[in-house]
Order: sequence, then C-alpha cells, then structure tokens
Amino acid sequence: MKAIRVSEGIVPLGVFKAQASRLLRELKQTATPLVITQNGHPAAVVLSPEAYDELQERQEFLQTMATGLADAVSGRVVAHDKVAQWLAQWGTEDEGEPPL
Repeated sequence: MKAIRVSEGIVPLGVFKAQASRLLRELKQTATPLVITQNGHPAAVVLSPEAYDELQERQEFLQTMATGLADAVSGRVVAHDKVAQWLAQWGTEDEGEPPL
C-alpha cells in the first residue's frame, strides 16, 4: 500500500460524492489510499481491496510475531534438538507425540 500523498490523497466529502467514480478508478490504478474529510476533519480512509488485504495480512503477521516473542520471553519454547528428534520420527512407526 502506498503512502497517502497530501497533495492528492485528501478529498472533501462533497468532492468525493461528486467524483466518486473517477476517484475510485484512480484508487484502483494507483493503490494510494484516499482520506475523505468532513467539515475539514478526517472522516474516513478509502483503500483498494488489494491494499486492505495487504493491511490485514500485515496485521495478522505482526500479531503472530508478537505472540511468538511473548512465548519466547516467558519460556514457552521447545528445544531445537527435541523438535529435530520428533521430526526425524515423523511419519514412521516410531513417531511420538510432539514435544510441548
């Protein structure tokens, strides 16, 4: 997702209503978010579907990383050698329970 360009990316609500079709077409082409203002204050941000999906994926990634780091800090980890030993047995008759 591209950064908002202040000279182009801020649109009053009235202009957005009058030129919505053109602005949405440009949004799709440029992938630059639009900030819609109402009475001079930011009221909404319009993103392309692709930019929204990217934003959601980044948020999910960051939450997953934060969970992993919290696990590491609190000691909720499994030693590498135990995981490697379990993986070596994976799919064999000797396969055991995953190390937890």
